[in-house]
Amino acid sequence: MPSRRRRTTAEPERAGDAEAARAAAIALLSRRDYGSGELRKKLEQQGFDLGAAAEAVTGLAQTHLLDDGRYSENYVTYHAGRGQGPVRISADLRAAGVAEDLIDAALAASDWRTLAREARIRRFGARAPESWPEKARQARFLQYRGFSADHIRFALGGDFEPD
Repeated sequence: MPSRRRRTTAEPERAGDAEAARAAAIALLSRRDYGSGELRKKLEQQGFDLGAAAEAVTGLAQTHLLDDGRYSENYVTYHAGRGQGPVRISADLRAAGVAEDLIDAALAASDWRTLAREARIRRFGARAPESWPEKARQARFLQYRGFSADHIRFALGGDFEPD
Protein backbone atom coordinates (compact mmCIF):
# COMPACT_ATOMS: atom_id res chain seq x y z
CA MET A 1 0.00 0.00 0.00
CA PRO A 2 1.49 3.35 -0.99
CA SER A 3 2.23 5.71 1.83
CA ARG A 4 0.46 9.01 2.02
CA ARG A 5 2.35 12.24 2.15
CA ARG A 6 2.27 13.79 5.53
CA ARG A 7 0.80 17.23 5.49
CA THR A 8 3.26 19.74 6.83
CA THR A 9 1.84 22.37 9.12
CA ALA A 10 3.61 25.28 10.71
CA GLU A 11 4.62 24.77 14.31
CA PRO A 12 2.74 27.16 16.63
CA GLU A 13 5.87 29.18 17.47
CA ARG A 14 6.73 29.57 13.75
CA ALA A 15 3.19 30.38 12.56
CA GLY A 16 3.90 34.13 12.70
CA ASP A 17 7.42 33.86 11.24
CA ALA A 18 7.44 35.52 7.82
CA GLU A 19 10.77 33.90 6.90
CA ALA A 20 9.37 30.40 7.56
CA ALA A 21 6.30 31.31 5.48
CA ARG A 22 8.61 32.51 2.69
CA ALA A 23 10.52 29.22 2.77
CA ALA A 24 7.26 27.26 2.64
CA ALA A 25 6.04 29.43 -0.26
CA ILE A 26 9.26 28.83 -2.19
CA ALA A 27 8.87 25.08 -1.60
CA LEU A 28 5.34 25.28 -3.00
CA LEU A 29 6.46 27.35 -5.99
CA SER A 30 9.17 24.85 -6.79
CA ARG A 31 6.46 22.30 -7.62
CA ARG A 32 4.18 24.51 -9.73
CA ASP A 33 3.20 28.11 -10.39
CA TYR A 34 0.58 29.76 -8.17
CA GLY A 35 -1.45 32.94 -8.23
CA SER A 36 -0.85 35.26 -5.27
CA GLY A 37 -4.27 34.68 -3.69
CA GLU A 38 -3.98 30.95 -4.19
CA LEU A 39 -0.51 30.85 -2.61
CA ARG A 40 -1.66 32.95 0.34
CA LYS A 41 -4.55 30.52 0.99
CA LYS A 42 -2.19 27.56 0.72
CA LEU A 43 0.15 29.07 3.32
CA GLU A 44 -2.77 29.76 5.63
CA GLN A 45 -3.88 26.13 5.26
CA GLN A 46 -0.40 25.09 6.36
CA GLY A 47 -0.90 27.01 9.60
CA PHE A 48 0.82 30.34 8.96
CA ASP A 49 -0.74 33.53 10.26
CA LEU A 50 -2.51 35.82 7.81
CA GLY A 51 0.13 38.53 8.27
CA ALA A 52 3.08 36.17 7.77
CA ALA A 53 1.51 34.64 4.68
CA ALA A 54 0.71 38.07 3.20
CA GLU A 55 4.23 39.32 3.91
CA ALA A 56 5.80 36.27 2.27
CA VAL A 57 3.59 36.60 -0.83
CA THR A 58 4.31 40.33 -1.10
CA GLY A 59 8.06 39.73 -0.83
CA LEU A 60 7.99 37.03 -3.49
CA ALA A 61 5.97 39.27 -5.81
CA GLN A 62 8.49 42.10 -5.38
CA THR A 63 11.36 39.79 -6.38
CA HIS A 64 9.29 38.45 -9.33
CA LEU A 65 9.40 34.87 -8.05
CA LEU A 66 5.62 35.18 -7.94
CA ASP A 67 4.02 36.92 -10.91
CA ASP A 68 0.26 36.93 -11.42
CA GLY A 69 0.63 38.11 -15.03
CA ARG A 70 2.89 35.20 -15.92
CA TYR A 71 0.65 32.79 -14.01
CA SER A 72 -2.49 33.94 -15.84
CA GLU A 73 -0.81 33.74 -19.26
CA ASN A 74 0.44 30.21 -18.58
CA TYR A 75 -2.94 29.18 -17.18
CA VAL A 76 -4.81 30.49 -20.23
CA THR A 77 -2.39 28.87 -22.67
CA TYR A 78 -2.59 25.48 -20.96
CA HIS A 79 -6.37 25.38 -20.47
CA ALA A 80 -7.15 26.80 -23.92
CA GLY A 81 -5.03 24.00 -25.35
CA ARG A 82 -7.20 21.53 -23.44
CA GLY A 83 -10.32 22.92 -25.13
CA GLN A 84 -11.65 25.15 -22.36
CA GLY A 85 -13.23 28.50 -23.12
CA PRO A 86 -12.71 32.01 -21.77
CA VAL A 87 -15.74 32.04 -19.46
CA ARG A 88 -14.56 29.00 -17.54
CA ILE A 89 -10.90 30.05 -17.51
CA SER A 90 -11.67 33.54 -16.24
CA ALA A 91 -13.82 32.13 -13.44
CA ASP A 92 -10.98 29.81 -12.40
CA LEU A 93 -8.46 32.66 -12.43
CA ARG A 94 -10.77 34.90 -10.39
CA ALA A 95 -11.07 32.10 -7.84
CA ALA A 96 -7.26 31.93 -7.71
CA GLY A 97 -7.12 35.61 -6.75
CA VAL A 98 -5.80 37.05 -10.01
CA ALA A 99 -6.67 40.68 -10.78
CA GLU A 100 -9.30 41.31 -13.45
CA ASP A 101 -7.02 43.37 -15.70
CA LEU A 102 -4.44 40.56 -15.80
CA ILE A 103 -7.16 38.05 -16.67
CA ASP A 104 -8.44 40.25 -19.50
CA ALA A 105 -4.92 40.73 -20.88
CA ALA A 106 -4.20 37.00 -20.83
CA LEU A 107 -7.54 36.12 -22.47
CA ALA A 108 -7.07 38.68 -25.25
CA ALA A 109 -4.13 36.74 -26.68
CA SER A 110 -6.25 33.84 -27.99
CA ASP A 111 -8.65 33.40 -30.90
CA TRP A 112 -11.54 31.82 -29.00
CA ARG A 113 -13.80 31.29 -32.00
CA THR A 114 -11.21 29.10 -33.68
CA LEU A 115 -10.50 27.27 -30.43
CA ALA A 116 -14.23 26.56 -30.02
CA ARG A 117 -14.39 25.12 -33.53
CA GLU A 118 -11.29 22.98 -32.85
CA ALA A 119 -12.79 21.68 -29.58
CA ARG A 120 -16.00 20.76 -31.41
CA ILE A 121 -14.08 18.99 -34.18
CA ARG A 122 -11.93 17.08 -31.68
CA ARG A 123 -15.01 15.84 -29.85
CA PHE A 124 -17.53 15.33 -32.68
CA GLY A 125 -15.52 15.14 -35.90
CA ALA A 126 -15.07 17.48 -38.85
CA ARG A 127 -18.55 17.06 -40.24
CA ALA A 128 -20.90 19.87 -39.25
CA PRO A 129 -24.04 18.89 -37.32
CA GLU A 130 -27.11 18.66 -39.53
CA SER A 131 -30.04 18.13 -37.17
CA TRP A 132 -31.15 20.58 -34.52
CA PRO A 133 -30.90 18.05 -31.68
CA GLU A 134 -27.29 17.35 -32.65
CA LYS A 135 -26.52 21.07 -32.85
CA ALA A 136 -28.05 21.56 -29.42
CA ARG A 137 -25.99 18.69 -28.00
CA GLN A 138 -22.78 20.13 -29.39
CA ALA A 139 -23.73 23.62 -28.20
CA ARG A 140 -24.26 22.30 -24.65
CA PHE A 141 -20.85 20.66 -24.78
CA LEU A 142 -19.17 23.91 -25.83
CA GLN A 143 -21.13 25.91 -23.27
CA TYR A 144 -20.01 23.53 -20.52
CA ARG A 145 -16.43 24.00 -21.70
CA GLY A 146 -16.80 27.76 -21.16
CA PHE A 147 -17.36 29.22 -24.61
CA SER A 148 -19.75 32.13 -25.18
CA ALA A 149 -22.75 32.10 -27.50
CA ASP A 150 -20.76 33.93 -30.19
CA HIS A 151 -18.01 31.31 -30.10
CA ILE A 152 -20.54 28.48 -30.18
CA ARG A 153 -22.38 30.03 -33.13
CA PHE A 154 -19.12 30.27 -35.06
CA ALA A 155 -18.12 26.69 -34.21
CA LEU A 156 -21.48 25.22 -35.26
CA GLY A 157 -22.09 27.35 -38.32
CA GLY A 158 -23.88 30.65 -38.83
CA ASP A 159 -27.46 29.40 -38.78
CA PHE A 160 -27.47 28.26 -35.14
CA GLU A 161 -29.15 30.55 -32.58
CA PRO A 162 -28.87 29.37 -28.95
CA ASP A 163 -31.58 30.45 -26.49
